[in-house]
Amino acid sequence: MQFMKKEKEGARQIKPRTDHLPDWGMISIFSPFTIDNHIFFHYNWFMYVKQFPYSAKEHKDFENLNSAVVPKGVIVAVGGNEDKEHDLLVLRKIVALIKNRSTLIEVITTASEIPGETGKMYQRAFDKIGNTTVQFMHIHAREQAEDEQYIQRLKKSHIIFFTGGDQLRITSTLGGTIFLKTIINKYYTEDCIVAGTSAGATAMSQTMIYDGESSEALVKGSVKVTAGIGLIQNVVIDSHFITRGRFSRLMEVITSNPGHIGIGLGEDTGIIIRKGCLIEAIGNGLVVVFDGKHIRHSNISSINSGEAIAVENMHVHTLVNGYGYDLLNEKFLMPLELEALSPS
Repeated sequence: MQFMKKEKEGARQIKPRTDHLPDWGMISIFSPFTIDNHIFFHYNWFMYVKQFPYSAKEHKDFENLNSAVVPKGVIVAVGGNEDKEHDLLVLRKIVALIKNRSTLIEVITTASEIPGETGKMYQRAFDKIGNTTVQFMHIHAREQAEDEQYIQRLKKSHIIFFTGGDQLRITSTLGGTIFLKTIINKYYTEDCIVAGTSAGATAMSQTMIYDGESSEALVKGSVKVTAGIGLIQNVVIDSHFITRGRFSRLMEVITSNPGHIGIGLGEDTGIIIRKGCLIEAIGNGLVVVFDGKHIRHSNISSINSGEAIAVENMHVHTLVNGYGYDLLNEKFLMPLELEALSPS
């Protein structure tokens, strides 16, 4: 494994020691991108452990091995329609992740058709939580995403929050801009929170669902995917998962891409992703995890578009508040197991 940091004299290659980790298998690094003359790499989930259960120490050894690529920031993806009037459980959890006495939140309304109304709802909600300063970025044109004032505001923020709406507005407006690169850089290098709800959650992964009716899913070609903003690799997120009956929709995507993990988020429910791999379920509903790596057979490559899909041995897990999942080791985590692996 190699991680490179660009310097004036040229590229220097760093090879961390692995001889003290006899039980760890191969790790694959890929997808380089450059910000401020530094080369960063997203990393694939090709991490294999020979023995289960693994210990907190073993997980710490892996973090040390990958300290160059493990993001310092935390992701929170919410399934939409989170409570903004009563217990505000999910929003309170997001704010509580920041230890600062006063928290600066930048709310990005790019996905929304009604940014003004959306902004007012979140202003009232965060005001109820208290100890927060909320600002809004109503960015709806690519040239706005190059504005230096927005870049500087991002750099000062503690929480970056993408609202719901249409995820294609996020990717088509922000993709490839300095604005988005600043968010990615901040996520990898700083203790910060990047959160999103509904479309804002769906857009976070490298592979993004953007269309497809639930009633038509699990037939070939019914679900449309494109590139997301790329904060999470080899994961596909779907929102409003239970209410809108999107089980078969996500199953089709994972059958087509068995190397990915599918995450279906119920409403008023979300996941916290720490260290780029440790998932904790939060909220009042259900999180559904689809693991396609164990699929033994599917007919998707041999049928025509519009025909029904057969698939054998798709692994499915359900999580509720306090339970977790390790993306690296594809392992369901009980609350005590998750607590042992998560920072205090």
